[in-house]
Amino acid sequence: MDANRIPVHIGLIMDGNGRWAKKRLMPRSFGHNAGMNAMIKIAERAKEIGVKYLTVYTLSTENLLRPEEELEGLFGLFRKYFTKNVQKLYNSGAGIKVIGDISVLPADVQKLLSDGEKNSPEGCGFWLIFAINYGARAEIVRALNLAIEKGEKLDAKALEEMLYTRGIPDPDLIIRTGGEMRLSNFLLYQAAYSELYFTNVLFPDFDEKEFDKAIKEFAGRERRFGKI
Repeated sequence: MDANRIPVHIGLIMDGNGRWAKKRLMPRSFGHNAGMNAMIKIAERAKEIGVKYLTVYTLSTENLLRPEEELEGLFGLFRKYFTKNVQKLYNSGAGIKVIGDISVLPADVQKLLSDGEKNSPEGCGFWLIFAINYGARAEIVRALNLAIEKGEKLDAKALEEMLYTRGIPDPDLIIRTGGEMRLSNFLLYQAAYSELYFTNVLFPDFDEKEFDKAIKEFAGRERRFGKI
């Protein structure tokens, strides 16, 4: 791959875990477990090829309306895999960021996420960003309310400083697996000029080869940002 054509920031909508499990006559938790393994492999591949930021849509604000049993299973997987892999990330020169309102999550999950950010090494070359209890509309409303509280008149730059993603470049590429062709309330402001890539591959089957295919298609596109 041409290093000059590698996206700096990739957003990843990991869709299809439940359908993947259903095809195998297994519970949804089986699919979420497979999806977690797939996410780890994609993060490793992204870092390997020179991506600087990977934002994974882990849990949307709407996902919190799912059955309590499924949510607890998701939090259980997060506890297991986060604890197991966080030090490995640090040792490889990677860090963790979190976007979204984590205040409503279980206390131990909040602590895992907060500690993950706080303990990330200085000057990381790669950042794995968890969008958890995240919704783009809620993010924009939150930013506007912050501006009102401060009595500030917003321009684009000031608004961007009040978003969860302040200091993070906009995504160059957003990938969605699972066959759906929408953003589902993910990084709506930041995605103004993102390239979009949709695939029918269900997320647990979205391996490094499929990821590379998305990168190669991105590399072949001409980005004009509204210009001729």
